[in-house]
Amino acid sequence: MPTWHLDNAEELAAQYRYTFYRPSSSVLARIAPGDCVKLIFRFESMDPDAPAAERMWVVVDEVLPHGHFTGHLDNEPRYILDLKHTDPVAFEASHIINTQLDDEEDSLVGRYARRCYVTRRVIDDGCLVGYLYREAPDDDEDSGWRITANDESEDYMDDATNLAYVSLGVVLNLDDSFIDLLDEPAGCAYLRNPETGHFEPCDQESSDG
Repeated sequence: MPTWHLDNAEELAAQYRYTFYRPSSSVLARIAPGDCVKLIFRFESMDPDAPAAERMWVVVDEVLPHGHFTGHLDNEPRYILDLKHTDPVAFEASHIINTQLDDEEDSLVGRYARRCYVTRRVIDDGCLVGYLYREAPDDDEDSGWRITANDESEDYMDDATNLAYVSLGVVLNLDDSFIDLLDEPAGCAYLRNPETGHFEPCDQESSDG
C-alpha cells in the first residue's frame, strides 16, 4: 500500500470556505490532456520535521467520464519516498485544488483576502466576534476592520502579542455572523446584542473592552 493518499478538496473547501481556494466548476470542466492541476498528497512519515502533505502538480494524460482523470507527477517529492517524478497518478475532480487555467469566477477566498486586526480571544480561544469597527486602511492589503470578542481588558489590548493580522477569511471561517457588515465604510462600529445575537451600530467608544 502507498504511504500517501489524495486529500478531498471539496471537503476542505467546505470546511474552510473563506480561505481555501478551489477552482470553479467551469474551470474543472475545461481541463484537457496536457493541462497541469495541483493536488494535495497527504502522507505518513517517521521524519518529525516533515509536513503532513505535499502540494504538487500533475500533468493530465486522460480525461475520463464522471470526473475521473489519469496523469503523471510533474514534481519531485521531497518527503514521499514511494512516489517519483513522472509516476502515474489517478485522481478525481474532487481532488483538484488549483489549475493553470484562468478562473474568472468570483471566489470567497479572493473577496475576503484583505487583512484585519483581530484578537486571539477570537481566533485562538474560540470566542464569537462581539465588537468590530472599521478604520481607514493602513495600506492596500488592509481592510481597516478591527475585530474583538468584546471581553478583552485594556491590558490585554495593550499587549501586541494578543493581536493577529490575518485575512478576513480566517475570521469568517470561525464566525461569519458579521459578514453582511463588511462593506460598511470606515468610521462605523458594531456591537453584538447578547440577547438577540445581532449586531447593532454603536460609537467606537461604546465597546466594553
